[in-house]
Amino acid sequence: VLSLGADVLPEYKLQTPRINKFTILHYSPFKAVWDWLILLLVIYTAIFTPYSAAFLLNDSEERKRRECGYSCSPLNVVDLIVDIMFIIDILINFRTTYVNQNEEVVSDPAKIAIHYFKGWFLIDMVAAIPFDLLIFGSGSEETTTLIGLLKTARLLRLVRVARKLDRYSEYGAAVLMLLMCIFALIAHWLACIWYAIGNVERPYLAHKIGWLDSLGEQLGKHYNKSDASSGPSIKDKYVTALYFTFSSLTSVGFGNVSPNTNSEKIFSICVMLIGSLMYASIFGNVSAIIQRLYSGTARYHMQMLRVKEFIRFHQIPNPLRQRLEEYFQHAWTYTNGIDMNMVLKGFPECLQADICLHLNQNLLQNCKAFRGASKGCLRALAMKFKTTHAPPGDTLVHCGDVLTALYFVSRGSIEILKSDIVVAILGKNDIFGEMVHLYAKPGKSNADVRALTYCDLHKIQREDLLEVLDMYPEFSDLFLTNLELTFNLRD
Repeated sequence: VLSLGADVLPEYKLQTPRINKFTILHYSPFKAVWDWLILLLVIYTAIFTPYSAAFLLNDSEERKRRECGYSCSPLNVVDLIVDIMFIIDILINFRTTYVNQNEEVVSDPAKIAIHYFKGWFLIDMVAAIPFDLLIFGSGSEETTTLIGLLKTARLLRLVRVARKLDRYSEYGAAVLMLLMCIFALIAHWLACIWYAIGNVERPYLAHKIGWLDSLGEQLGKHYNKSDASSGPSIKDKYVTALYFTFSSLTSVGFGNVSPNTNSEKIFSICVMLIGSLMYASIFGNVSAIIQRLYSGTARYHMQMLRVKEFIRFHQIPNPLRQRLEEYFQHAWTYTNGIDMNMVLKGFPECLQADICLHLNQNLLQNCKAFRGASKGCLRALAMKFKTTHAPPGDTLVHCGDVLTALYFVSRGSIEILKSDIVVAILGKNDIFGEMVHLYAKPGKSNADVRALTYCDLHKIQREDLLEVLDMYPEFSDLFLTNLELTFNLRD
């Protein structure tokens, strides 16, 4: 999850390629942290570059910057640091391994360089050029506007970010947040363009009908030809432009900010077209994403409805009905509706054994009966164990039942009853059943076993246990010697 690199698979971490000490592995922690840092810088660039190009380049602060030097503006210093970081990123990419079509990690510097030149080098290079520093010093307005346009080339890096964000498409909440951020970012860009259109054509209008002049009249901050700093403030202009683009994109235009010139009307038409496309592509997916977010709840209600239909169809009486519903609710809360057996069937046996070993590791490590078992024996035992969940009041074994399994309590309390008299209470790490090795055939239970609280038990069938003991005779003697039943149920 940390890595932003494309096509990173766990198998690569098992390889130990011979690489130069200055070569960086694409799945290394350093590269992951660096990618996140570059991502944050790209987001900063996507927000501030259009704003700077549209609102700040022809501002009075820009004229002061030309007079006192490049380092006067903190924004310019930050932009320079960002450019330096992008240049460092290019150098790092020249030394970062990649995965070829044969699923091999390529660490040869020459091949890495060729691969990078064929890929993202041109976009990264254009995005890293400090245009404003190169052209700094020439004070013409044409040069200033050119700087703003060239700086927008940094937005090309967003293409790389979009390609890497595909891996998060499975997270519904993340996608929802991402779509909202994309919508806000596009509205921000269009607001910058909306202001730039009004600002460029305002001096050439015979009749002051542009949206900037209208805004000045509404706020009482009229433009004055003799005073360059007259008119609405940058804050007023940006907020109004952002308000207009948001209202146009969401098709809720109120008309209090309206296009009046032909250029403004043409741009408004384009914004409406973009808004309709965004509705179709972005907000059309919101319902599907929300539905996916609540898919677990929907599955729960569907399964619960089936249980109630089953109860109603078979006319199950009330005490048993209540136990059915309570058990279903508890089992769903515990497993979230996931059938582990169905999940395991989709994996090969070796992986199934590893998963079962992990699920039963506390029992196999802490129980005295399993000490001295080899890894192979533990894996075979883990495959045979089944986990049982029992709600309070549920009877696990009735008096007279055939004892077909051995039970290990991992959580909760259990009571043993003989003729409705409690003879024992079992808890965590207790074992009940019968000594399977002493009898050729399974016996019958001499008591009832009932859960006092919500209980988790590990159960292994008698035949499965004897099969594993036959497969590992060296462990069989140890197991039978160390096995200590807390309560023997055999009659």
